[in-house]
Parts: sequence; C-alpha cells; structure tokens
Amino acid sequence: MERARLTRYGVLSVSGAEARDFLHAQLTNDVLHLAPGRAALAGWCSAKGRLLATFLVIPAADGYLLQLARDLAPTVAKRLSMFILRSKVKVEDVSDAWTQDGVWDVEREGPEVVWKGGGVSVRVGNRRYLELHADAKEKPTAPESAWTLQEIKAGRPFISAATQDQFVPQMVNLEKLGGVDFQKGCYPGQEIVARAQYRGEVKRRMVQMRGPESARPGEDFGGGVVVDASQGELLVVAPV
Repeated sequence: MERARLTRYGVLSVSGAEARDFLHAQLTNDVLHLAPGRAALAGWCSAKGRLLATFLVIPAADGYLLQLARDLAPTVAKRLSMFILRSKVKVEDVSDAWTQDGVWDVEREGPEVVWKGGGVSVRVGNRRYLELHADAKEKPTAPESAWTLQEIKAGRPFISAATQDQFVPQMVNLEKLGGVDFQKGCYPGQEIVARAQYRGEVKRRMVQMRGPESARPGEDFGGGVVVDASQGELLVVAPV
C-alpha cells in the first residue's frame, strides 16, 4: 500500500436543511438522488457553460463535502454563497480542517464512501482511495506527484486557478466520467452544456500526452492547453 499527502486539494462544506436541493440546482450532476454511500464527480459552471470548478461530492452527516483545487476554494466558497439567497444552506471553506491522503494498491470491502472515527474514505478507482482526516496519524510513503500521475492516467480532470472558466465540461471529458447528468433540471450554463452535447459542438477534447516535466496547468502544449501534469505525463485539451 502507498500513501501520498495531498496538498493541492481543498474542501468546501455545504450544510443545512436545503443543502441537497441547493447543490442539485448548481452542479452538473444529480445530487438529489446521490446515495449516502456514494460519491460523485460534478462540475460548477458559469452562465456561459465554462467550468469554474470540478468537485468530488461526498455525502456527510450534515450535508456534503466538496473536494476541489485548493487555490480555488476561497473564491468558489464566496461565489457559491452568493446563490444561497434565502435557502437554509451554509457554504464554508474548511480546507484547513482536513488532511487529505491518496491511498493506492490496497483492497477494501464495503461501500464507496465510508465514514469512521471522524474521517472518510472514498473509493475513486481500482484499488485507489481518497482519505480525509481531521487528525491524520498515518505517514505518507510516496510523493503527491505519484497520486497526480494516477489521476492523469485515470483521465480525471483537475480544474484549478490556471484553467478556470476555459472549458465546457465535455472538453475535459467530464460527461464520460459520469460527472454530467443530461436528464436533470437546470443549473448555471445548462443550455450551453446541453447544446454542446446534442449538436456536436465540442471541437476540443482532453487527451493524455507525453511532454516536458516542467509543464504546468494553463500552459500551451501540443496545440492545446495543459489541464494537469506530473512526471512528464500531461492531460491537454486539444483540437479533435
């Protein structure tokens, strides 16, 4: 088993009696029917259908935790809060309250999301788990770049400050990963996302490429834009 301490991720808490309905109305995926033992990928879009953040939505006792890029957490929390209006919802940046680890090469039984001892384990792939702890006791055995490399090989998009508001969800293959529900009701940018899906207007797609180890998200490479990079492996949104 390998373990890496994850510092590039932040966490938002969305709590309150109407947290489920609030997120369902804001995100690209179906939160209304998300079971307690399941997590979901989702995007949050601008009115123009461009991704402002990608989330891993984790059900919690008092609402939901949203994993996202750490450099987006404060601004996304503030911007999401603007849509609360009179809803019984509270959005907080709780990044400092949680230690995040990526764990791989391990088999675990049970549901996808398991809360235990004040922490949560989320299965995110084959023998791969995300762990959030309020008080982490386990020491890392591998660098964070090793986890990032696995995320790249799994094709999971990571929207950060360098790539925010540049791509519709299909450009980073979010719908192929189950992060977009085309049957649910409206959310910000929904008409543009649906039009891109049904009219074949997606002219750029995220692909894996080899590149320089110095490559960083937001940089131009291979005729496209780097979304994520680790050890010379890149995810790049490029023309198709």
